[in-house]
Amino acid sequence: MSLFAIADTHLSLGTNKPMDDFPGWSNYIERLENNWNRVVENKDTVVIAGDISWAMNFDELKADFDFLNKLNGTKIILKGNHDYWWNTASKMNKFIEDNSFTSIKILHNNSYSISGISVCGSRGWMYESDSDHDTKVLNREVMRINASIEAAECEEKLVFLHYPPITQNTQCEEILELFSKKGIKKCFYGHLHGAPSRFAFEGIYNGVDYKLISCDRLSFTPYLIKNL
Repeated sequence: MSLFAIADTHLSLGTNKPMDDFPGWSNYIERLENNWNRVVENKDTVVIAGDISWAMNFDELKADFDFLNKLNGTKIILKGNHDYWWNTASKMNKFIEDNSFTSIKILHNNSYSISGISVCGSRGWMYESDSDHDTKVLNREVMRINASIEAAECEEKLVFLHYPPITQNTQCEEILELFSKKGIKKCFYGHLHGAPSRFAFEGIYNGVDYKLISCDRLSFTPYLIKNL
């Protein structure tokens, strides 16, 4: 049994917004499927840290979830900035149940225990302005990350975010302070693609090990976190 992670799959099987026109993304659906099933076994778990699908609603989402559901392993998913289909946990879980997407689980104000590891996380946030809206969203996300960590049952807690809490030139102090308070040692994040990925911070800062797991950064192959 192993734990993997990836982010930013940007599926669009139910919509007309393929990523193939972007540099490095040609034939990405087939590449992702082949690479995924090559390294992931059915007994494994993969965390997908946001920007899962371009769908705007559950009807458009069905084809993408059907694709994910058929891939090897259990998938734990969290919200990204482009997941416009995201809804309340009860509505998402009903959608999953009604469509028998049995290998997909929602990470939303909760956590999952996997062989002594607690999987925690939320979307996170990056300041784009000092507006009241940014402050409100950030405070809400800090509460959600904290709720997820508080729900953890294992001593080892891994945090997965969509937005990077730290880059080469920015820091989200509120999230970094929460990590310090809660004793978090590892954080995995997505969101940064192509040229902007050069601003990613990877490595240890204040005792936390950070890793960028966006799909193109990983050559469309889930990243092995740990064999359990």
